[in-house]
Amino acid sequence: MKRGPIVAGVLIVGLSGLLLWNTLGAQRVECHACVEFGGQHNCAAASAASKAEATKSAVSTACGVLARGMDQSIACDNTKPVSLECKSPS
Repeated sequence: MKRGPIVAGVLIVGLSGLLLWNTLGAQRVECHACVEFGGQHNCAAASAASKAEATKSAVSTACGVLARGMDQSIACDNTKPVSLECKSPS
């Protein structure tokens, strides 16, 4: 049996595992944010390496449904969430 395909398979599995471990390991905080903008309300969750990054991502995701156009998107992204809950995995 040729060793080339076996070595290639082991490398692919190893690199896939490393990529998954790095991706999941970097996301240490998960935040759930609710935003009010333009008389509407929406909530979203996001995870990131820090609370600030997770909060910003959750607010931006929630605003994606509420805002129309670039100006409203920027204004909504800069609003303070009406509720924010963050947790770190144990």
